[in-house]
Amino acid sequence: MKLRVRVDYSTYSALKEVEEEYREVLEEAINYGLSNKTTSFTRIKAGVYKTEREKHKDLPSHYIYTACEDASERLESFEKLKKRGRSYTEKPSVRKVTVHLDDHLWKFSLDTISISTKRSRVFISPTFPKIFWRYYNKGWRIASEARFRLMKGNVVEFYVIFKRDEPKPYEPKAFIPVDLNENSVSVLINSKPLLLETNTKRITLGYEYRRKLTITGKSTKDREVRRKLKRLRERDKKVDIRRKLAKLIVKEAFESRSVIVLEDLPRRTPEHMIKDVKDSQLRLRIYRSAFSSMKNAIIEKAREFGVPVVLVNPSYTSTVCPIHGAKIVYQLDGGDAPRVGVCEKGKEKWHRDVVALYNLARRAGDVSPVPLGSKESHDPPIRWLRAKSLHSIMNEHKMIEMKV
Repeated sequence: MKLRVRVDYSTYSALKEVEEEYREVLEEAINYGLSNKTTSFTRIKAGVYKTEREKHKDLPSHYIYTACEDASERLESFEKLKKRGRSYTEKPSVRKVTVHLDDHLWKFSLDTISISTKRSRVFISPTFPKIFWRYYNKGWRIASEARFRLMKGNVVEFYVIFKRDEPKPYEPKAFIPVDLNENSVSVLINSKPLLLETNTKRITLGYEYRRKLTITGKSTKDREVRRKLKRLRERDKKVDIRRKLAKLIVKEAFESRSVIVLEDLPRRTPEHMIKDVKDSQLRLRIYRSAFSSMKNAIIEKAREFGVPVVLVNPSYTSTVCPIHGAKIVYQLDGGDAPRVGVCEKGKEKWHRDVVALYNLARRAGDVSPVPLGSKESHDPPIRWLRAKSLHSIMNEHKMIEMKV
């Protein structure tokens, strides 16, 4: 959790001295790790501690420990990016510094937070937001580690980390498969499929049209143009939708003691999906759908509630009949992708999103029978439960039927 505090000049100067020396130790630790081809915190600390302690005699020794931990994390992250071909420099560069603190370097109380500096301790008195009290009063405890970063105007950005004690063993009783789509998210609860419309398509296209209108004949470096583009808030709107959906799905899973089943999406999913798509507008919509971000939002919220998540192979989940294992043939309906298909063996109709939900559940280990019959949920989604807005769902205690 981020807290911003404006401090006096002497406090800011003392923290600035710590930050400058911390940066020096961090750069030396990174260089040592690179030259010795190691990302291990223990090896980096053993290699640089003695030398750095002699250089920075007034700096509390635990800053050297935390700087070595910081260097180890940066090197591990850099190595992962390098393996993926996403690193653009030969070695990790230290641009911004966030000073890491352990339990020897800071002390917390509801009145003040004390931080060790070169000569003494400094004290800051933050104003805690509502979300802080929400976690604090619900049994979350403040972790022993923290971080701070210095900003302009004598402002200190302090990061407090909350942790929760190990909950009681979670005994799952059911599965809730989740299928992520470009403009909706479908879930299966008690053998009843639900379609949650996100309106991501409208947000993406609306932003693109307004963006083109704003930058036509103008430079994107123009201050007024950048201000107008920022006001469009495409990213903020999509993040808001992802968070609401994640909370909605995870709360339902938590209350019903269920396991959430998600597709194990590969890296750069949109790039693979648009490979054979020729329609430029559809390519844009798919590329900005942020499937991985939606999946990560659900996983992150599930960790907060202690709900288990199972990732399964997404291949052919919408083209194989979950009953007969036969191929589903989709008939052209004039849209971007046919939504209704027929099983080659059983001849029953399936909707693309419904069949994906049942296949995800089966791959996760669900052995409950799939319903059959002319009026059941594997038919085209005439009886599907559609939500006009996510806000109206968030006000309900449970995910219930909503009339169009």
